[in-house]
Parts: sequence; C-alpha cells; structure tokens
Amino acid sequence: MTPSRFRKLVVTLNLRQPDLTVVMEGVHKPHNLSAVVRSCDAVGVSEVHATSTERQVRLAQKTAGGNRRWIPVTTHSSIAVAYEKLRTTGFNIIAAHAGAEAAEFRSVDYTKKIALVFGGERKGLSTPAMAGADHCITIPTQGMAGSLNVSVAAAVILFEAQRQRLAAGMYDKPRLDAETYRRTLLAWAYPKVAAYCDARGLPCPQLDEAGNLPPDFWRCGPTIPANEPDSN
Repeated sequence: MTPSRFRKLVVTLNLRQPDLTVVMEGVHKPHNLSAVVRSCDAVGVSEVHATSTERQVRLAQKTAGGNRRWIPVTTHSSIAVAYEKLRTTGFNIIAAHAGAEAAEFRSVDYTKKIALVFGGERKGLSTPAMAGADHCITIPTQGMAGSLNVSVAAAVILFEAQRQRLAAGMYDKPRLDAETYRRTLLAWAYPKVAAYCDARGLPCPQLDEAGNLPPDFWRCGPTIPANEPDSN
C-alpha cells in the first residue's frame, strides 16, 4: 500500500454519505446496474440495495469500473424486505415514478436521510414499491419519450442530491461512525486481512497515517499474505 494510494482511499471514505442510498427494484440488465453503482460512488453513496431472486446481482465489470469493491450491493428478496430494513434505520423512501401524483425531483430536500428507489427497465416500479414509498418524484421531460433510462434517471437525481449536500456542507467532514470507518478502510486497503478478521471475529487492526498495519500484527499468527496495492 503506497502512501498516495492510501491517501486516495482516505479522501474518498471521508466523503461517503451514510444517509443517502439507492434501491433498485427489478433492474436486471448488468450494464444498468453497474452504471447506477458507478453514479452512487461518484456522489458518495456508501451502500446500494437491490431486489433479486438470486443471492447476488450481476454487474457488468467494464461499466462498474470496479466499484462493487467500494460500494457493497445488498440484495433483498423483495421490495417489502428492503423497505423494512431501511425504515428500521430511519430512511425516508422516495420512489422515482413518472406519475401524475409525483413531485418534481428538485423539490425534495436531499439533505435528509433518503433512500431513492428506481424500477426495472421494462415495467418500472411495482405497485407495492410505489404504495410503500413516502413520496414519489419524477424528472420532467419535453421529448417523445416519457421517461429516462434507469441509470440516467438515477444519475440526474443523485447529482441533485449531491448539489444540495455540497451546499449544506455535508461533504466537509467524515460522516461515517468510527467503527464503520475503520472497518471499511481496512477492507479497502487490505481486503484479505479484513476478511480474515471478520471470519474469526477478530478486532479490526488500526492502520497508521501511512496506511500500514500495526508492526505486531503478523506476530498474531495470520497465515495470509499482505495485500498488494489495488489497481482500480
């Protein structure tokens, strides 16, 4: 781990927004999923949610740009399960839906704790997804097409959220809690070490300012190799 690489990880982690997330319901095309995740990384979203009957959604590696490592994608069996988890942690659920009842997307206060919900390419959001949301929003269009591609719509709304949060100073200091910050930084810098500690319930070692593991870490008995700097 080079000092410059470690500084880049720290700067990125300092900008993560734990109270802004995205839920993708029925988005099945890997390139769309990947493009949404990439936009999430660009504005500092720290976790993405998706509904899928599979254990893990499939991303297009070229489109994702390796961002799955930096942003975990949590898969839920249904939109109801996703909503329940988000509500227990205080999220307001905002569904993107081009309906008459939907508010213009710029009218929302994105400095609140918000989960943005986007529907699949063919059918959009399901009735339960819309009914379970706190509010619906839409992006006005003046063309023949009545809506945008899901990845484009997500980017437009996410960058409006970023604009508001920048104006409110929400990127000015780290916002992750100390334990999440430390564990995430270890996972980014030394993924094999982080996996080793998680699997054995070991405490997370504290990295120094240059990104080095504690000098006595390898005396504790780990039989794993040190990670080389990531190329992403």
